This record gives sequence, structure tokens and C-alpha cells, in this order.
Amino acid sequence: MAKKSSVNKNNRRKKLVAQYAAKRKRLKGVAGDLNKPAEERFAARLKLAQLPRNSSATRVRNRCELTGRARAYYRKLRVCRHKLRELASQGLIPGMVKSSW
Repeated sequence: MAKKSSVNKNNRRKKLVAQYAAKRKRLKGVAGDLNKPAEERFAARLKLAQLPRNSSATRVRNRCELTGRARAYYRKLRVCRHKLRELASQGLIPGMVKSSW
């Protein structure tokens, strides 16, 4: 089980990303539009830099839904490898069978 503080910090980041998503998208659109004047694009980049760092989507870490583990994460199932193996052994993941040879 991951530290609760790490999981909570990641959840706060998710909230900030959702809160600032529209504003970031608008500013990034203005900053990347080459048809706009350079001063306007520069001003948009300055406003973008003034937003909280944790409002960027790249700061959010994928974590296991069950344990909070950050590494060995399977996106499709949203669990880590430990829980994936455990759930597969119990037959709780449809279509997944333990291989043997």
C-alpha cells in the first residue's frame, strides 16, 4: 500500500487539472497560433506560466486503484501488477488465464 500522503497529493493534482483544463487549453491555443501577433502569443505564455504547476496534466501520476502503487501500472485495468496477478488467479478478470507449460 502506498503512503496516503502520496495518494492524496495525486488526487489534489487531479482536481487542479480538472479545474484549470479549459483555461490551459484556451491559453495554449492562443500561444500556439502563428496567425496571432507575437505580443499576444507571448502574453498568453506568461499567463500560462503563472498558473499552478500542478494544474498541468503531466504532473498526475497513474496509480493503482486498489493499492495506490505508482509503478508497474496497467492502464487498461487501472491496477498494478501485484493486484493484476491476484485478481487473475481468483478468476475475477474476464478472459485472463494463468499460463502454464
